[in-house]
Amino acid sequence: MDGLTAWPTPERRKGVAQIKPEFLIHPAGGRTEESASGVERDDAAEASGSRYQADNRSDNRSNNRSNRSDNRQNGRDKKNKQKGQNSNRHFGSSRDKFPLCNSRVTKPEFSPDECQFGDKCKLEHNLRKYLKEGKREDLTVLGGLCPTWDSTGVCPVGWKCRFVASHSEERDTEDGRKELVLIEDAERIAKAKELPGTEDEVGVVNVVSKEAKSNLSKRITKTPKSDAYLEWTTKIIDQGRKNNERQGIREDIGLTKAMADNASAKQEAAENDAPSRGKNAEGASGKNEPMEEAAQENQAQYIEPPFLPSEKRRIYYGPETPILAPLTTQGNLPFRRLCVELGAQVTWSEMAMGMNLIQGERSEWALMKAHESEIRPPKYSPTAGIVEGYDNSKDIKFGAQIAANKPWLAVKTTEILTSHCPNLRAIDLNCGCPIELVCRDGAGSALLDSAGKLENILRGMNAVSQEVPITVKIRMGTKDRAPTADKLIKRLVLGGYETHAAGLGISGVAAITLHGRSKQQRYTRSADWGYIAECSALIASLKKERWDATDTAREADARHAPSNGKVYFVGNGDCYSHTDYQDHLQHAGVDSVMVARGALIKPWIFEEIESGQHLDKSATERLAYVEKFVKYGLQNWGSDEIGVGTTRKFLLEWLSFACRYVPVAMLEHLPPNIQDRAQPFRGRNELEALMSSDNYRDWIKISEMFLGPIHPNFRFEPKHKSNSYDIQAEG
Repeated sequence: MDGLTAWPTPERRKGVAQIKPEFLIHPAGGRTEESASGVERDDAAEASGSRYQADNRSDNRSNNRSNRSDNRQNGRDKKNKQKGQNSNRHFGSSRDKFPLCNSRVTKPEFSPDECQFGDKCKLEHNLRKYLKEGKREDLTVLGGLCPTWDSTGVCPVGWKCRFVASHSEERDTEDGRKELVLIEDAERIAKAKELPGTEDEVGVVNVVSKEAKSNLSKRITKTPKSDAYLEWTTKIIDQGRKNNERQGIREDIGLTKAMADNASAKQEAAENDAPSRGKNAEGASGKNEPMEEAAQENQAQYIEPPFLPSEKRRIYYGPETPILAPLTTQGNLPFRRLCVELGAQVTWSEMAMGMNLIQGERSEWALMKAHESEIRPPKYSPTAGIVEGYDNSKDIKFGAQIAANKPWLAVKTTEILTSHCPNLRAIDLNCGCPIELVCRDGAGSALLDSAGKLENILRGMNAVSQEVPITVKIRMGTKDRAPTADKLIKRLVLGGYETHAAGLGISGVAAITLHGRSKQQRYTRSADWGYIAECSALIASLKKERWDATDTAREADARHAPSNGKVYFVGNGDCYSHTDYQDHLQHAGVDSVMVARGALIKPWIFEEIESGQHLDKSATERLAYVEKFVKYGLQNWGSDEIGVGTTRKFLLEWLSFACRYVPVAMLEHLPPNIQDRAQPFRGRNELEALMSSDNYRDWIKISEMFLGPIHPNFRFEPKHKSNSYDIQAEG
């Protein structure tokens, strides 16, 4: 105990999660300051992985520059102490030694069904040989019971299941032979039929058929609403250019300016045509021909919009609706399902790339799947503020987030989404992703610098989304210490100058989420909740301004204004406890708070928010959440070798965040701060020490508790290179 007196005094220090003296250990035995920094790997909370990396050479060059710094600590060689983020990670593969033919996967051993490829098929047809030599032994974890069969009574991967012993048996046939057969459970099947979803994916909604995805990839699927809307905007732009040429203006004009010209033509035509009709009624002849010609010219210039947006379903945000952020990589269905069980009231899909959806890519459409628990209504307390026209019974928790860089892409993606996914609370446009590949193409945070373009994108999405509301997630701006979100918010709520001139109405967003950091800032420094509060006050004043300034003669159609014109405002950034949540509601004036990294580190933060207290989760309780995630993962990705490998990969991704949790009973100061890094500490037992380890090999040990030994070809590379200096040790 004498050695403990050398540690800092209990006064709170910025950036340090101070541990009570009885739990402190010497730094050499615990996590290092560098490995706990976590700034770069925290980018995974918004976007990470190969889906957003076309060329990693520039990233590798920057990583090489960071690796040049000497590492004199403990005399380690530079090569063994890498820094920065693994920009091009590989996870190896998890496959059977030799695969079983699909014609045999779900059939009894002596099934008369023949393979359609006959003798040309190179896959295995001998079931006993496959079970003995082709696949690894059955798993005994999770009680040896297949999670999918346990919940639905049928396992779609059949003999390939790593728990196949739990739903198969050997039976005697009439001719005296012993036959291996798969077992189905009628009682479980009956219960599963009560749940939504398809036969193969019970309890899962927004499942798009192979045929639909094939039609998208072959460009068979049409987008008539988008085509009509885009044709209208193109005609307006062309007309605006002609007007410019007529007036001797050479520079190009924007879409909103062209729309303003179009609306002006309509107004002038109406004003000029009215007196003309009056004169003609009086029998005047020849004297009003110039006026009539001008009226006819203006009328010819005006192009009627093809349709108005549909009236949107009302949504609600309030103190009782904490939100799980769109988490790329870890915002998968099993993790969202776990968070919903723990109290998350609104969930979002991972950010999906619009082009990939339009092209029918299977992996991108998989992001749109939602668990049946996500299509239940969120909590709603009318005492918090009754919303006109809101029907909680028709509301759901799950929404889809997309990324797009051009109006046509966003509009078509929206129409296709609403046509194929019947269970969407809203569609959110991502304008906050800071990843370079996304921004380089003009999507994500790059849209923050194109306010007019962004407004038009949202208006177009609103026009074709049927009853599904449109929302947007933004950052403070692109440059550090130069916030522009306030100006952008004003434009999105009230409309730009050209929009007013055109009488087009507002963009139609139902909610705006502001992440209190800039694109350049990424995750460095704390989120600026003071600025979020300023923007919240701005939205409140804009609503009053809009009502005061309403010109009934030019009032926009009500369908342009979801929720009767109310724009919900959500704050995002550094919410790590129920005290953070309540503080942001009270002092920032937001309608609700979106939780990102806080949920990755401790998904029970939603439970804390509901109970209004810090929860000291034991290691056993935390491990139970890991077990649930594994079960949900195997149900979602399959219980065969590939599904086990996929579940393990996403579990390890989650553990790379979860290991940063410090039990509240060990902290000198509450509430905890997400930006603070803990001093080296020992757990209250071996399991707690294991779950607090930031060494990826310990994460693999945890995965093996529920998924068995890793596949010989599986490998895991952490996001942060400080954890992967000996990655080659894992074959």
